[in-house]
Amino acid sequence: MDIAIELPDVQLGFLEAEEVKVAPASAELAAEMDAVCARIRGRLTVEEVAELDSVRGVRAMFRAWGIDPSKYRPSSEALLRRVVQGKGLYRISNVVDICNLCSIEAGLPFGLYDRAHVHPPIAFRHGRDGETYQGIGKQMWHLHERPVMADSEGPFGSPISDSVRTMITESAGAIVTVIYAPAGSAADAVEKFLEQYAKRLEQFSGARIVDRRILRG
Repeated sequence: MDIAIELPDVQLGFLEAEEVKVAPASAELAAEMDAVCARIRGRLTVEEVAELDSVRGVRAMFRAWGIDPSKYRPSSEALLRRVVQGKGLYRISNVVDICNLCSIEAGLPFGLYDRAHVHPPIAFRHGRDGETYQGIGKQMWHLHERPVMADSEGPFGSPISDSVRTMITESAGAIVTVIYAPAGSAADAVEKFLEQYAKRLEQFSGARIVDRRILRG
């Protein structure tokens, strides 16, 4: 599966996995999430989140796309702020929880999609006039000029908030994950995040990784 990258200043970490078993998080995964959240909360204030190199890089990437990151907050920054405020990570399912956990460690937005509902060709581009989707846990998103991942049926994801159409449910057996990283991020750093994410998927969801690579425009 390839993605045409039409926006500047970005590289995409890409992972595809099959044989995924979506279930509630195990006690081991929950303990790992709690430990990571406690570590982040112990070293950062809400004000310091905005000064992290990763957060500053993502904000600069958003501005390169013409998006105000204070008005449309990157998903990773929103999760980090939630953790530092003592609210912890959302508990959704093992697969979603792994994605969120890896996102706060990397400080980068992760997009997680049910492959069965993604229909190539795929492009990462600006939303077009009149394009919308139902956001997960949110009202209808109007996507004009916002960064979107889109397939033959239209937009389905974003580094801000993803859509109901491709969200992970218990029926998901194969997934696609995208890490939205600034183009200036070291390739070995993005690869490290992909590797850590892949290991957790294998350990906590029984996934079989079928593709893992870095995509550049």
